[in-house]
Amino acid sequence: MVKKIALAADHAGFEEKEKVKALLKELGIEFDDLGPASSDSVDYPDFASKVGRAVADGKADQGLLLCGSGTGMAIAANKIKGVRAAVAWSPDIARLAREHNDANVLALPARFLDDGRAAEILRAWFNAEFEGGRHQRRVEKIVDIENGKEG
Repeated sequence: MVKKIALAADHAGFEEKEKVKALLKELGIEFDDLGPASSDSVDYPDFASKVGRAVADGKADQGLLLCGSGTGMAIAANKIKGVRAAVAWSPDIARLAREHNDANVLALPARFLDDGRAAEILRAWFNAEFEGGRHQRRVEKIVDIENGKEG
């Protein structure tokens, strides 16, 4: 069960981030809002790195990022060793990212989701757990790539 998440957005995801905070409270999930504090234009890598580092350093169990497409945030977060960020636009994608890939950061495409869909995706994400088994070997290979031991 998730105990604490690190949460951030860019300007395109700011409004959705504020809505998501209410859902997190409803679900009883503790979170650190790492910004931004307004919808003023910001650079998404700055916020993706804050969330990624919080997860990699063990200050948060998981991370949640919101930007226009989710892609930029996921790319930036994935540059941090120990982060496995996935973009999800449906509950099934979010669930599979946890179950099969042991993703520890979720990036949502705020411009392509309505409130109900975001809640469905987050519920699926938070209710899913890594299955291990045949997937463990694959996740270990990702770690090997990260550590320069690929192939």
